[in-house]
Order: sequence, then structure tokens, then C-alpha cells
Amino acid sequence: MRTVGLIVEYNPLHNGHLYHFQQSRQAADAQAVVCVMSGHFLQRGEPALADKWARAEMALAMGADLILELPVAYSSQPAEWFAYGAVATLEATGIVDSLCFGSESGDLGELDAAAALLQEEPPAFREALAEELAGGAPYPAAYSAAVARLLPGTDKAELAKPNNTLGLHYLIALRRLGSAIQPLTIRRTKAEYSQAEVTDARIASATALRKLLLEKGTLDEIRPYVPEATARILEREWHAGRAPVHWELFAKPLLQRLLTQTPEQLASIAEVTEGLEHRIRAALGSCVPPHTPVVDTLLGQLKTRRYTRTKLQRMLLRILLGHTKEELSADKLARGISYIRVLGFSERGRGLLKQMKSKAKVPVVTKVTTSPSPFLEMDIRATSVYSLAFPESSARDWLRDYYEPPVRTEEAPASATDDQEALGASSAK
Repeated sequence: MRTVGLIVEYNPLHNGHLYHFQQSRQAADAQAVVCVMSGHFLQRGEPALADKWARAEMALAMGADLILELPVAYSSQPAEWFAYGAVATLEATGIVDSLCFGSESGDLGELDAAAALLQEEPPAFREALAEELAGGAPYPAAYSAAVARLLPGTDKAELAKPNNTLGLHYLIALRRLGSAIQPLTIRRTKAEYSQAEVTDARIASATALRKLLLEKGTLDEIRPYVPEATARILEREWHAGRAPVHWELFAKPLLQRLLTQTPEQLASIAEVTEGLEHRIRAALGSCVPPHTPVVDTLLGQLKTRRYTRTKLQRMLLRILLGHTKEELSADKLARGISYIRVLGFSERGRGLLKQMKSKAKVPVVTKVTTSPSPFLEMDIRATSVYSLAFPESSARDWLRDYYEPPVRTEEAPASATDDQEALGASSAK
């Protein structure tokens, strides 16, 4: 049985994701789909709109067969480590034949040429990157500019687009892991990754949908852009007080961390670099709760040409979660994953799990009884912190990883062919 892997966030799962799912399965000629999905906190340093179990349920309702959690150690990282952790998870299953990702270019050849160059990061590239960073460019722009200097003809602006950047790092990760997984890509159209406005009748970016949901305070505005199951699950989570989750709901615990940590303690936290601990303390005077949007104001005070909002969100998230540089050192991240956490599975996925008993390269966790892995312990703590956003949280919410079994579906959902034909556009991560 051919199996394709997808790397996703589904924040929330929308019609573009549905199209990408269908096209990926077709391009890979796959009978089963495995999704590696970020948990409660995402690649841009943001909390997920709904928790990881709700989003796993959305994916299963769409037709996915097995949902695996990308540990928070990797899920809120820059592209290099996010991609490495996700690809390492797919590789460790022992059952995935291909990886299909969305990209703005839709051209695997150009991205793979760059990946071949960057697999070992030659000294000339590191020198070019250092020069670009010294000129004040933010890291993503500096990285693409350095690649363009070594590969004449490369469009650095095109390479710097979010899904192209992620796609490049997926390919680099496949090479570094020596993986036999076949890469495939599908062009993203109609809605850009971070496009905040809706410009199509059926397709909108997750960014635009979150904006609509938070501004309008109702699900009605986003219903045309998401599968029915997504709307139903979000409505349930909303009524239960578990959604929508956003950064401002963490203002008080974040301030508690910022106000009780010394500059030296802040400097030990992952993503706190180049003296940012001092900028943070200076910026706190502008944050006056409860009338000020605390996190947004703080980000505005910290943002510079060098430090993007995404970089700063990741930094604040690591402070909120207490993740140190030592815990997330390059050496520890490079070791890859030491377990596979299952968030959900279909009946076909149950068969995949049986195959993984003999083929997986690391233990498969379906029930958390202990936390022998430091990265799994981080995920358990992340769940506890995430629950602080709920208006009423309980001990069960704080320790939900110990109580919540994987989400299950007994049979595959009905065919989504009609939806696929109606959408006619692709989306990525």
C-alpha cells in the first residue's frame, strides 16, 4: 500500500488544504495518507486556534489515515529545524513512500538544486549568509540572498516565499537523513500563505480565516471556506470554551515570566539572541493591561528591520514555555526524534500502526503513561500552558496528554471528489 506523507498545521483546516490533500494523494498514487501535524504551538510562534486533538479530528474527517504530532521542540522553529523534525518523523515511521508539499514555485527541480548545494552548507554559503545578516537583513531574506549568490539565476525573492523556503528545507532534510522518501510538490494558487484578505469565493488562507474569525466573533464568515467538518468541530470547541485561542489570552502568564526573570535568565531562553533580553525589559513599560493588547504591543515595540514579527513571536513563545538554549541546542535537535506520538487514526490507519510495530525506527506512543523523552515532556508542559487560555480549565485540561486517547474514525469518510472539482486551487502547510 503506497503511503504519502504531509506536513501540516491545519489552523484551521480549510478548502485549500482539502484540495492539496486530494492532489497529493493523486500525485503520489497513494492509498493512505500520514500527516505530521504541529501540536498546540505553531511554526510562526503562534498558538493554534484549536487544540491538537480537534485539528487531528478535522484531518481524519477529510480522509487522512494517521495523524502524528510534531513535537513542540520542532514545531515552533525556523524552517530548517521545523522541516528536519517533520521529515525525521515521517522517515521514522518506516511506512511512508513519498512526501508532497505545497510551494509557490511548483518546481521541484530548482528547489532540489539548492538543496544539493546546502546539504552540507559549504563555507562559501556561510560566509555569504554572515555578510547578508551583517547588512541588517532578517534571516529568511539573508538566507535566500546567500543562496542566490552561490546559484546564479536563482530568484531570491521567489525562494524567500514561505512555502518555497519550507520546501527547500524539506528537501535538505531528506538528503541529510539519507531518506528514500520521494519528494513531490504542488503549486499553491489563489491564496498566498500569509495573505490576510479574502479574494476568492471558496479559497482563503488560514491567516485570513483566523483574522475573520477573531474580528467577527462568529463562524458564519468562514463557513464558505472550510469543509463542513471543520466548521462543526470548531463550533463544538467554541461552545466548550476551548477555541478560538490566540496570543492575547496568554498575556498574564507571559508577563509573569517576563517580570520575574532576570536579564541573565531571559538570555538563557531559546531565541533570545543578540541582547534581546534588554530590549524586552525596556519595552515592558508600554504594556499596560488590561486595556492594551499586551502581546501585540510588546511585539510592536520589539520589531525592527532585523527582527521579524515571526522571530519575535517564537522568542516570546519559548519564554512562555520556559525552553532554554540548552534544551533546544543544535546537537539535540540534530539527533532527531526518539518517539512517534499518535494523535489520531482511521481504520486504514490502524493497519498502518500494525505495520509500524515492525518497521518504525523509534517507539510509537499511543498512550502517555510516562515521559521518558525530554521532547515529550515539553509537549506535556505545552498542553498545560495551552489550557491557560481557556476561561475555565481543570486539572484534566492541564494534564490532558495523560487522559486523551488518539482520535479514531471507524471508517473512511465519503469521497470528496465533488469538493475537489469545485475548489480548483491548492494550498500548503
